[in-house]
Amino acid sequence: MPPPDPTLSPFTGYTRAHWEATADRLLGALLPYATPGLAQYRLPGRTGHSGVWSDGVEGYARSFLLAAFRIAGSGGTGAEELIERYATGLASGTDPRHPEHWPPITDRAQPMVEAASIAIALHETRPWIWDQLPDDVRQRTADWLGGFVGATANDSNWRLFQVITEEFLASIDAPHSRAEIDAGLARLDDWYRGDGWYTDGDGRKFDYYNAWALHLYPVLWSRIAGHRADRGLVRTHRTRLRAFLRTHQYFFGSDGAPVHQGRSLTYRYAATAPLWAGALVDATPLPPGRTRRLASGALKHFADHQVPDEQGLLTLGWYRSFLPVTQPYSGPASPYWAAKAFLGLLLPAGHPVWTAREEPGPVDTGDHRVALPAPGWLLHSTAADGIVRLVNHGSDRLAPPPAPSEANPHYTRFAYSTATAPETPPGDEAAGHDNHIALLLPSGPSRRGRIHPLGTEDSGAASWHTPLSADGTEHEHAITTVSAVHGPWEVRLHRIEAPAGTLVREGGWAIASETSRPTATTGPGWAVTIRDDGLTSALVALLDRPGVPNAREGEVGRGTGHNAYGRYSATPLLTAEHPGGTLLLATLVVLTADPSVSSDPEALRDGTRAHEMPDGTAQVHFPDGTVHTVPLSR
Repeated sequence: MPPPDPTLSPFTGYTRAHWEATADRLLGALLPYATPGLAQYRLPGRTGHSGVWSDGVEGYARSFLLAAFRIAGSGGTGAEELIERYATGLASGTDPRHPEHWPPITDRAQPMVEAASIAIALHETRPWIWDQLPDDVRQRTADWLGGFVGATANDSNWRLFQVITEEFLASIDAPHSRAEIDAGLARLDDWYRGDGWYTDGDGRKFDYYNAWALHLYPVLWSRIAGHRADRGLVRTHRTRLRAFLRTHQYFFGSDGAPVHQGRSLTYRYAATAPLWAGALVDATPLPPGRTRRLASGALKHFADHQVPDEQGLLTLGWYRSFLPVTQPYSGPASPYWAAKAFLGLLLPAGHPVWTAREEPGPVDTGDHRVALPAPGWLLHSTAADGIVRLVNHGSDRLAPPPAPSEANPHYTRFAYSTATAPETPPGDEAAGHDNHIALLLPSGPSRRGRIHPLGTEDSGAASWHTPLSADGTEHEHAITTVSAVHGPWEVRLHRIEAPAGTLVREGGWAIASETSRPTATTGPGWAVTIRDDGLTSALVALLDRPGVPNAREGEVGRGTGHNAYGRYSATPLLTAEHPGGTLLLATLVVLTADPSVSSDPEALRDGTRAHEMPDGTAQVHFPDGTVHTVPLSR
């Protein structure tokens, strides 16, 4: 890596040269795993559910996307090896007689995903690769990509793979369906929920696919379509992107970490792709120095945590290899969708995103609360420790009823952050007890499945859910939860319906370390766990007191190999016996690395109060004296 430049980049030290060096390292590390004809990259690691053949194509397609940004960003200069490498692979992969030929594009099959990456890469490198290919290779490529025409894609972000691929076919005068392109773009409109937020298919499926797919592909489609693109539609897409970036900037901690929520987290810094996309098409509200600070911050964060690994590879995980952040479709080359983070290389070296001095991100400048009503989220961040916390009262990644309800640790926890990951115990990843409230049923702890939002505003958010048994059976009663936030603190108020004698267990933030077990202390109505570097998770009961009915006992749950942030994890817990009927619990939930924030449970309890008021509201007093009033009724 080049030396840091603290003058141009006072927050990260990173410049364009660091992005180019990282791209070169990633691309160079793949070569030992290339097949002889360069049409596939067969990397070490777990095979995806589509099989080794498909995984190899994934390695080619996703790394070609990275190579394309590197080639185009340099104007082809010094990129001769990359140009030859990917042109050769294209010729081999599209030849049905070649032993490395690619599987055909068929309904809902993984090659649909990879075809879109190849189409984007071919468009962005058109002068250096496509225009120089022999006619027979171009025809074979068009034939292979043409498998998309008339095929059925999954009704999600996959519809945009069809849009991208068939628009590229249109650009080379190959057979395509304008009706399929238009239908895919129209489906995107169906999923728009306002304020820059799309759901990834019907339901409440909010995650980073909004960033690295649903906003990114319309920008790339317009580049491919050129004069064929409807100008009004392009303006609409860019207006929505601008709206999204106004709040997306709040998802990054001061150390560059993105909030750890949702699926496909092994794509890591791909979460920065829309930052570059906004700059690429002049659809961003962010100053150029902030765009680079946020994007470079994420790149540096993972580099500081040994990503890529010592071989230069992106593994299936977050920092180290960790399969629970992946899905069954994830193969060894899946993490290379991280290539989307390098979109900024398409901007010339003289563009202000590369020449402007880095400006602070939101978390660098002060404490913030940001309400996101569309996904049902509330962000609260603190400048003193640089942590961003996401309170979740709206995203469950479930299809609409009558589709069954189910729990997912990356969607149905009450909160996520830039400093923590949810617990994902082996064998039953949904069984973690962090940021969760459970009825301890004979079949095991209940889960939070379908989330029913009740509202999100600047100081609080609320939802209700029907607890699920481990086998997916819905409990006959409900839990309504209201979150009030301020600074590093969250007060959760739960109204719980359950039979008398049912045990109720609540969990706070899970913190994890790769090298040592977090310390733990507990007492009546409280539990605290602290990592060696001072990161602290505390859980303190507010409405109940020792010696009165339903007082909660504190304990700490521990895990080994349960957490993406480190091998050893710990979660503060509180347990009470339900008296029957309706029980109201109030709990202070703390995640902080600020040494000035008290972790003394008695001081926290004395400084924090929650009072149920006659008008159906609760008055919440935070440790610094701030008071919020939140509704309690459903």
